[in-house]
Formats: sequence, C-alpha cells, structure tokens
Amino acid sequence: MSLRMTQTQTLHIVGGGMAGSEAAWQAANMGVNVVIHEMRPKVETFAHQTGNLGEMVCSNSFRSDDDEQNAVGLLHWEMRAANGLIMSTAQEHRLPAGGALAVDRDPFAESVTAKLKAHPNITVSYEEVTELPNDGHWIFATGPLTSTALGQAIQTETGAEALAFFDAIAPIVYADSIDMSQAWMQSRYDKGETEEERTAYLNCPMTKDQHEAFIDALLAADKAEFHEGETAGYFDGCLPIEVMAERGRETLRHGPMKPVGLTNPHAPEDKPYAVVQLRRDNALGTLFNIVGFQTKMKYGAQADVFRMIPGLENAKFARLGGIHRNTFLNSPTLLDNQMRLKSKPNIRFAGQITGVEGYVESAAMGLLAGRMAAAEILGRELEVVPQDSAMGALIHHITGGAEAKTFQPMNVNFGLFQPVEGLKGGRRGRKDRYKAYTDRAKDAWTQWLQQFA
Repeated sequence: MSLRMTQTQTLHIVGGGMAGSEAAWQAANMGVNVVIHEMRPKVETFAHQTGNLGEMVCSNSFRSDDDEQNAVGLLHWEMRAANGLIMSTAQEHRLPAGGALAVDRDPFAESVTAKLKAHPNITVSYEEVTELPNDGHWIFATGPLTSTALGQAIQTETGAEALAFFDAIAPIVYADSIDMSQAWMQSRYDKGETEEERTAYLNCPMTKDQHEAFIDALLAADKAEFHEGETAGYFDGCLPIEVMAERGRETLRHGPMKPVGLTNPHAPEDKPYAVVQLRRDNALGTLFNIVGFQTKMKYGAQADVFRMIPGLENAKFARLGGIHRNTFLNSPTLLDNQMRLKSKPNIRFAGQITGVEGYVESAAMGLLAGRMAAAEILGRELEVVPQDSAMGALIHHITGGAEAKTFQPMNVNFGLFQPVEGLKGGRRGRKDRYKAYTDRAKDAWTQWLQQFA
C-alpha cells in the first residue's frame, strides 16, 4: 500500500485486533476521523479464522472480573469507566465462567466489527501496510502476528532485532462428544452467584495411574519444532502444557489440572488425583475449550493424547491447538511515554507488540494510544496517565519502568503498582493491600478522565 496520500488530520490505525479496535473507538468518539487498515482476510495469519475486527484467537476469556482484588479486573473497571468498546461488547456476549469474564467469541467479534463500521467517524480499509510512514498520524497495533514485510520495516527503522517468544493455542472440543457419565459441571469452590455460574466449567477427573500415563504420553508426543535460526522463549502466562510437564511431573497437577475445590458427583467419596477443566466457548454451549492446555504437539499426536482424558475418549475437535511466533518491541528503549516511536514520533504503537500480554492489556494500551493520538490531532494537551492507575502502571512499565536488557511481555499485576504507605505485608494483609491499590487506582483514573468531560 502507498502511504503518500496521508490526510494530516486523519488518524490511521494499522491492525484491527483488540488494541486497534479500541484505539479507533476512543479516537472517533473524541471527534477524530479514523481509518482502520486491516490486512485480513486478504492476507491471512496462522491463528485467525475470519476477517472480523476484534477476533479472539487463543482463548475466549478476559480473565478475572474482580475489580477489588485482581489487577486485570481493575483494568476492566478502568476501561468501562472510559466507555471502552471491548469491555462493553464483552458484557453483551458474556458466558458463565465463575469469576472470569468469558465471551461467545464469534458474536463478540461480529458485534465489534458492526459497531466500528457503523461509527460515522470510522472507515475500514482492507489492505496490508508494509512500511512506516514519514508523516500523518499513525498507530500500529498489528499484534503478535505482525506481517513479515512490516516486521522487517520496523526492524530496519529501529536498528534492533525484534524480540520474540512463541505463543500457543488451546484446542476446542464439541460438547456432544464429551462423555458426561464421567465428566461433570462445577466451578471451582462452587464460585458464582447463580447456578449457571457455579456450573460454568466441565470437569474430567483422573486417577493417579491415569495422570501418570497422560504425562508419559504428553512428554513422548511429536511436537512442533522451531525453524532453523529461531531462538525465543515462552511467555510464562501461556506456556505449552508440554513445557510445564517437562519442568516436573507434578507441575500440571498444581496448575491447570489441580483437583482442589471440586467434588465428583459420580463418585463423591473418591477425590480425583488431577482434574482437566473445560470452559464453555460459545453461548449455545456446543463448544468447550480445554483450560490452560495450550500446546505445541503436532495435530495427530494431540488427538491421541487428549483422548486419554476421562470423558474425552471420543472427543471431536472443532479446533486443535497450535503454536505461533509472537513478536514485540523493546519498548523501554524505543517508545516515549506517549507510546510514540522516538525515531518517528508521528507513529505510535499499541497492544501486544508493545510488550503487554493478554487481550485486556492489549485493548487497554489501544485505549490510551487512541486518546493520546486524538488529543494531539485536536491540539489538546493531556495530563500524564497516573501511575497509580492500572493503565498508568502498565504504560509506565513498558515505556521506561522495565529493565530494557531483560524486557519480556507482562500481564498487569499489582507488582507494577507503587506501594501503598502504612499497610503491612503478609497473606492476611494482602487482601487489604489489594483493596487499597484498587481504591487508589479508581480515584486516580476517574480524575484523569475528567479532562475529557
């Protein structure tokens, strides 16, 4: 695509994922004309299935919705307070998931697409952008699957090797192929206010012998290998199950396969040695994804290994798992505190390519980038995003708070927040400390938003 016909007062956003969609929504609502440049479906990626904006790839969950004791739940709250597109649309297509915010992924993406296309200030253009423009106002939110050509252009401009890790996708199972004489519906510790929420997860129990045989098969299975010259680590929050198993035979049983807080109604006196959980993936309840089971096993091996799970002996898969390269910038060295590329300040970056990890964090950085770019176009000066907010803690981390030499993708967490004075540590004090973080963050974020009123 040629970049010579740039309109000075138009904001161009490259990438229509979580960050790009949220950035476009925020800027357009401030009165700025926006063009979203999305290469799908003309140019496909390994992981995407459609050309919809806001398509969910790895999971259908936005994680915890607890805005008093969880940092990502607090980020949900801040995005809702800012009239966030992603959070409002997620609420419309919410599925039972205990305390998590999970959505029916296809209607969610269709709704995001429809809302953006219906906005009078937004135009969607379907083509691949392969170079970095020298003028105009741009946000690059191309995510972890940035195209090869654009990745090379970014690398040429920054003069540095793009950092990368490998991200994995969990498989999805057809509900009618699950043996419910062995499996049962229950959220861990019966968490949830309604019966639907308390039965949001499908559980498959394992005896010790079944667990040991499963681990043996998992470790022995054929796995996807990296191409020659590819050297990258995994993000700890999305490790393939094989990598977890290689760290110790009990690792999965203390992670996604932990049996605590669950009682098997088929054998209430028998405590499972391990439990595999599946979460509803659509509103109809016809699809379930295997929670925490991101994998790099080859397709044939996946079906054989996963059918060793009690209840999944005859499982049919709507989608098998997979692994893909996930690129990101060394943002502490390349971006300023407005997320502008230091060498080309007409360009901002947003989303996972900046080194945040997760749908929520990606959309949050899109929200900030959209508002910052719109304010610049409109000639308005914005106050610095308060570091005491979840938004501020994240942007501070990626634009200078993190150590550049060891920079790795990061989920939002309370470890990024400045300490609250006068609170004691320890497990009992943690609940009070987290509540203090969230109270302080909500006040700081609310005050920051007032400048847009």
